[in-house]
Amino acid sequence: MKVLQLGPYPPPHGGVQTNLVAIRQYLLERGHSCAVINLTRFRRPDADEVYYPKTALGVLHLMFRLRYDILHLHIGGFPRLPLLGLALVCSLLPGRRAVLTFHSGGYPQSPEGRSASPRSLRGSIFRRFDRVIAVNPELVGLFRRFGVGSDRIRLIYPHAVSMPLPVPYPERLQQFTQCHSPLLLTVGLLEPEYDLPLQIDVLGLIREQYPRAGLVIAGAGSLEDPLRRHVETKPYAEHVLVCGDLPHPVTLRAIAECDLLLRTTLYDGDSIAVREALALGTPVIATDNAMRPEGVHLVVPLSNPEALRAAIELRLSAGRSVRHRLEPDSENIRAVFDLYQELVT
Repeated sequence: MKVLQLGPYPPPHGGVQTNLVAIRQYLLERGHSCAVINLTRFRRPDADEVYYPKTALGVLHLMFRLRYDILHLHIGGFPRLPLLGLALVCSLLPGRRAVLTFHSGGYPQSPEGRSASPRSLRGSIFRRFDRVIAVNPELVGLFRRFGVGSDRIRLIYPHAVSMPLPVPYPERLQQFTQCHSPLLLTVGLLEPEYDLPLQIDVLGLIREQYPRAGLVIAGAGSLEDPLRRHVETKPYAEHVLVCGDLPHPVTLRAIAECDLLLRTTLYDGDSIAVREALALGTPVIATDNAMRPEGVHLVVPLSNPEALRAAIELRLSAGRSVRHRLEPDSENIRAVFDLYQELVT
């Protein structure tokens, strides 16, 4: 089987990237071919069938040049016109089966999502795909409103449980973790939808009761420099570490060893970081998005610093309990593989 995935490839490491990499690794381990076309602004030299075209024409050239049975397009966020155009091309290529995974927590509740209709341009494009993967139940309903047949929609959460490896921390992160306890961690793209200034502001309140508390913000994105400037305005700036993008094994170790994972969002879907934390036995406090998985310690209202502070202090007051880790599980990635086999047999 030959698969071509189109989407964001790390670095930086985010939920969509982690899902794409997990699918690729699963295929390669079983002797199948899986090439990737990166669709982000981040560039690296082409290597090991991972391609970084600089232009839209470069993307199209690769799509027509590479040989594959299945094309799998990953869309994160809101599907703007350029991505819709690419999706249309993907669905029109002859001799290939086309799969779409739509990774978006906020889109179903957006004005565009609420106006979903079979008569819309988006609906006409989405219906052309052989299969559409929804990463949460709200997206299943969204695709039905677009007129996609139920037989073509699959609900597959974008997560594979994996265990942390004994990898070293970067020196700066190592020093920070040694100097702070309790240690709070947030993992994700540094974008407006993750409401990260809220966490920075609330840390000052937490330090009133826990003067050695520190916050690590792991990830990369358009807000990295503004967040650093925001941190610098705080009298406790040295206790917030914006450490940038981390390799996934390092991120897993940090999730496993921190006292608490925070997931504050303005809108969000099924977060891989949250599920990884739960699998590793790490307590999670997250903004309530009506679809947090079972096991999240507390959900808090949107952009509510007092509620977030209260939830953090309540959890920390309970002390660090024995953590129970789940066994490694690739069930959801295997479901994608089964979908591929369904299309090529």
